[in-house]
Amino acid sequence: MKAIIIDDERHCAATLKYEIERHVPEVEIIGVFDQPEEGLKAIESQKPDLVFLDIEMPRMNGFELLQSLPKIDFSLIFTTAYDEFALKAFQFSAIDYLLKPVSGDDIQKAVLKVKSQHGVSKAQLDILFSRLDGKGFSKIALPSSEGLEFVKADSILHCESESNYTRVYFADKRRMLVSRTLKDIEEMLEGQGFFRVHHSHVINLNNIAKYVKGSGGYVVMDDGTQIPVSRSRKDSLMQLFGS
Repeated sequence: MKAIIIDDERHCAATLKYEIERHVPEVEIIGVFDQPEEGLKAIESQKPDLVFLDIEMPRMNGFELLQSLPKIDFSLIFTTAYDEFALKAFQFSAIDYLLKPVSGDDIQKAVLKVKSQHGVSKAQLDILFSRLDGKGFSKIALPSSEGLEFVKADSILHCESESNYTRVYFADKRRMLVSRTLKDIEEMLEGQGFFRVHHSHVINLNNIAKYVKGSGGYVVMDDGTQIPVSRSRKDSLMQLFGS
């Protein structure tokens, strides 16, 4: 993969280049730019497969740079020092990022993800920008073996862990196997009315039909599915309903 780095902080760009060359030799750095305008010209002229893009830059930030392009036909990894709230927005959009200061392990994971996604779509960027603007965009991007599927969070009934994957169950009785762990999905759905009732299950609280007592008990969802509640999470679940 041919890649370029766009970051106005030269020491950060140099560190990133060093870590990439050390940990992901299959990525060839063909240019490093500390001016966003120069980076924009390089994207248009050199046609990289992958762009490592800083967000906070003078005159033109990373988002403005992307919005000025007629199309985005490359994979994208943001580099950022954003806070936890902003990082949730990246998870919602399934766009990868590296948190400064970057590490070799994080770079390897990010590059592995972008290889399987084949670029970034306008829908992903719309979700990201909306979340960062505080508009609460209601859709999330779920990665699957075929690419990405954009779904409304409230269309999900519950999610079940399957090793390093997650099985997502929808209100229309559709099922989808997602190439993310349940922990990843739980973080993406945070603040959307979901709760982890068991180490293997996350449920939509708006779709609980019944709770049945027991050592932990279990919940019955609107579709009739019975989902166990672990003893350690029972009290937290009851508190959500004022019990």
